[in-house]
Amino acid sequence: MKVKSIRTLVQGLIVSLLPAGAAFAGPVNLNSADAATLAKELDGIGPAKAQAIVEFRQKNGPFKSPEDLLKVDGIGERVLEQNRANIRLNGAAAATTPAGKPAAKPSSRPAATPAGH
Repeated sequence: MKVKSIRTLVQGLIVSLLPAGAAFAGPVNLNSADAATLAKELDGIGPAKAQAIVEFRQKNGPFKSPEDLLKVDGIGERVLEQNRANIRLNGAAAATTPAGKPAAKPSSRPAATPAGH
């Protein structure tokens, strides 16, 4: 068998092992993406929900946490959890702390140094 044929066979095998309906969503910034980008990059978000996200943002200001997405009509916990890893706010990955729990603050105390150093 030629190398190209083996590569094609392996690629086909990998794709066949993926769960049916698996989408390849990418990171998207909720505060800057347009509706077309949101619909393309977020699982379970079509053009109408993407437009609702943009309109919500325009009316209420930027999203402060991924959970703010739940305030948009038609978006529930399932869609949020499907997309949590791809949600960005201001270019960084969104916080992964559970809803209602603040992220840990860095300590203002200096780090301990080993004795004799």
